Amino acid sequence: MAKIVTLTFNPCIDKNTTIPSLAPEKKLRCSSPVFEPGGGGINVARVIKCLGGDSLAIFPSGAHTGSFLQQLMKREGLSFIAVETAAYTRENLIVFDESTRLQYRFGMPGNKITDQECRTLLDAVENAEADYIVASGSLLPGMPVDIVRNVAQIAKAKGAKLVMDTSGEALRMALDVGVYLLKPNLGELSSLVGQEEVSHETVDHLAREIIGRGQCEMVVVSLGAQGAKMITKDEVFHVIAPLVIGVSTLGAGDSLVAGMTLALSQKKPLKEVLQFGVACGTAATLSQGSELCRAEDVKRLFKIITGN
Repeated sequence: MAKIVTLTFNPCIDKNTTIPSLAPEKKLRCSSPVFEPGGGGINVARVIKCLGGDSLAIFPSGAHTGSFLQQLMKREGLSFIAVETAAYTRENLIVFDESTRLQYRFGMPGNKITDQECRTLLDAVENAEADYIVASGSLLPGMPVDIVRNVAQIAKAKGAKLVMDTSGEALRMALDVGVYLLKPNLGELSSLVGQEEVSHETVDHLAREIIGRGQCEMVVVSLGAQGAKMITKDEVFHVIAPLVIGVSTLGAGDSLVAGMTLALSQKKPLKEVLQFGVACGTAATLSQGSELCRAEDVKRLFKIITGN
């Protein structure tokens, strides 16, 4: 069985609650909060676990909130390495307004990490057995932008396939080393290729520019309700998401990445990899708050997508 390692640069605790109605200058009565571990790579690990797979999650963790995050990880039966930091782990707040059926997401900034803590984080990745490494999410304040390039170098030295879901200058530096799979949205792709706007029609050409430069082997562009496109040197697959009445888009991208990585580790055909990923991403929109996707929803949606 292929070994999957996920790396979360900026983990969090997601606190989910509901209110009858959102109104200013009033005391709002919230439901009892539900706490869940969060952050890009952690979400990927949670989805892989939900789908019956295994992974090792690596992330920084600090102070009392970091300890609570680790408790939440243990509660879900997740394997992990928590790199201790002096600064506390951030918390996010997700509020669902029952009167409007709208969700409000309050994302808190992460706290500064030291150079030594960054080095320890990289050491944990370097020492872990991995066939696939998923690096996902934004960076913590104080993290050098070349940390993602260092992850790419570690993956290359280990012979591991690096799945990258981040953005900005850090991503560009990683691409200079080369990654296996890159998962941008349209906005992130336009930034990578230096264009103000990218259309669905130009995605294939622009993705192949990146592949042609030797910066990755495949690009998967998430297209929201239009599903996702996978572009390799020789093939293009477009899988349209099934029509559903979504509750939240929180974690949909992470679920897409998790489904694809698990299917890749099982050596599924590339078209099926994308189909399974889109099923996972779509299933995540059916869950409220930061619950992510449910296995029964993934199975049902995958059947709709494949027609089986």
